[in-house]
Amino acid sequence: MLRSLSLLSLFTLLFVSCTPTVPDGKVYEQLMPIAETVELKDGSFTLEGSTTFSLDGFDQEAASSFSTVLLGQGGIHNVNLIQAEENEAALRFTIDTDLEEEAYELNIDSSGITVEAGAAAGAYFGWQTLRQILLLQADTEQAQVLRAVHISDQPHYGYRSVMLDVARHFFDAPTVKELIDQITLYKVNTLHLHLSDDQGWRIEIKKWPNLTAHGGLTEVGGGEGGYYTQEQYNDLVAYAHNRFITVVPEIDLPGHTNSALSSYAELNCDGVAPDLYTGIEVGFSTLCADKEITYTFLSDVFEELAEMTPGPYLHIGGDESHVTKEDDYVKMVDFALSKVKELGKTPVGWDEISHGAIDQTTVSQYWASQENTKKAYDKGAQLIISPAIHAYLDMKYDSLTPIGLKWAGYLPIDKAYDWSPDQLVEGISPDRIIGTEALLWTETVTTSEDIQYLMFPRVLGIAEIGWTSSEQRDLASYRERLKSQLKVLDQLGVGYYSDSEE
Repeated sequence: MLRSLSLLSLFTLLFVSCTPTVPDGKVYEQLMPIAETVELKDGSFTLEGSTTFSLDGFDQEAASSFSTVLLGQGGIHNVNLIQAEENEAALRFTIDTDLEEEAYELNIDSSGITVEAGAAAGAYFGWQTLRQILLLQADTEQAQVLRAVHISDQPHYGYRSVMLDVARHFFDAPTVKELIDQITLYKVNTLHLHLSDDQGWRIEIKKWPNLTAHGGLTEVGGGEGGYYTQEQYNDLVAYAHNRFITVVPEIDLPGHTNSALSSYAELNCDGVAPDLYTGIEVGFSTLCADKEITYTFLSDVFEELAEMTPGPYLHIGGDESHVTKEDDYVKMVDFALSKVKELGKTPVGWDEISHGAIDQTTVSQYWASQENTKKAYDKGAQLIISPAIHAYLDMKYDSLTPIGLKWAGYLPIDKAYDWSPDQLVEGISPDRIIGTEALLWTETVTTSEDIQYLMFPRVLGIAEIGWTSSEQRDLASYRERLKSQLKVLDQLGVGYYSDSEE
């Protein structure tokens, strides 16, 4: 009898030691952005060293780009992904047209992992959630054992953007691709590139080659500058598209135009080209409203830009034109708005464009003026809410921050998170807000390390504002989850600022 009990105990011990313990599921409480609903289930699923995946319901183009990116982002934590038929796959992505395009449902049970989505974009965001789960528990003993769960999720806003200023300081395509790879984990779906300013012109325009040959030669502080050829820009747009990120190019007008004015004397009212500019003051330059060549120039630029940009938006700038007469400002902005619409695109502009002939086919981006934003709303425009006091990531964290500016005030981590887009401007309806944006102007930013230091972790909070409703968000929860997310950034080799609370 004693021997039988000993054998039974031995078999029990062997069984327990070979059977993975079911995780408690706390990792799902650390997700960022917060998922809409998370329901823990009994059981678990273990990812093997080689895990098969399948795609069902994708069109040929989406399937090709999705699988390419999936394989490129696989291989994490000793898991290599291999494409297989649906009935053989442990990780299954399926399209369910009853869901919204960016919505997804993630199910994990003992038979495997299923991501159902309204379109390929939703499936991709479901994959980012799964990636994040694996990264969050990577340093645990059972890194590849996933607690059974049902997650249902969708974004609060359709426009969730990050802006990078490549005009004040130029950043090459590999650096921008690196940023794309970093922000995609947090379900950002738009990249706004500020391509022209007083200090440099960064996109090749074939009809006006001196814009880059001359206007792209320098940057803030007198560095060598740089620009994207059209081929490089097309490649960058495609790279972002494959990660379900839409590129929004900006040509700022009629101010912030010294690089163009220096490149072509005929664009100046007096016919004299100014010197290239390497400072950081604003508001001193303007295109000439009385010259026909100004409108030829704008037409040519937007035509080439539209041809290169498959996304729906072109940004016309429109801010800080301090030396432009009001009537001249309206004339040039109205022309740009009309031209962009003629090209089949939706024009976006800073909140000052409310002085022009905007309507429901225009997007006004709030950065400084609630009055301008209310005026744009009253004219029917859609709105992007990206206030400088909360969303300008070039603002210093505090008085000790070595880089950055402070004209909009210091921007500590909490302040970048603790706000809601629908509560900043009185008298506007939330249903006219299409989204928000985290912005990084680069007067003091010269390296990819600088980008990461100012961008992270504040961009995580603004990404969550874009994805998760304000009712679900809470500063204390964000602070707690951020501790885990910083470990994720460590694993990915992303630099960041850390304050004393983390």
